[in-house]
Amino acid sequence: MISIELKFIVDVGVSNKVENWLAAQGFDVVNVRDIDPRLPDHEIAKIATKENRMVITMDKDFGELVYRTNATHTGVLLLRLDGYSSQEKVNVLKRILEEHQDKIVGKFCVYKDNNLRIR
Repeated sequence: MISIELKFIVDVGVSNKVENWLAAQGFDVVNVRDIDPRLPDHEIAKIATKENRMVITMDKDFGELVYRTNATHTGVLLLRLDGYSSQEKVNVLKRILEEHQDKIVGKFCVYKDNNLRIR
């Protein structure tokens, strides 16, 4: 069961369909596209931290931001879903939230090849 306690900031490359699905589920969602589509990753992380939001992104640079610079974050979900349709991305996110929502809060998570790594 999905709880709507998490808040998200969705990066530009993820998909409007994912953003719309999250909003339809009742999640508090902010879209980077609506703030500034060219917003640098460190600024996205600052907004996310200030507003206690988990970043949903397809941008691998967030790994470097978090691990090499030790940037403060309130959770990152890196979706390695290149080539997936918008609906497939929604399906993956739905499954992640149904099965792992309580474990991903505040963590750096990477989804790739049907596997979710949580650090």
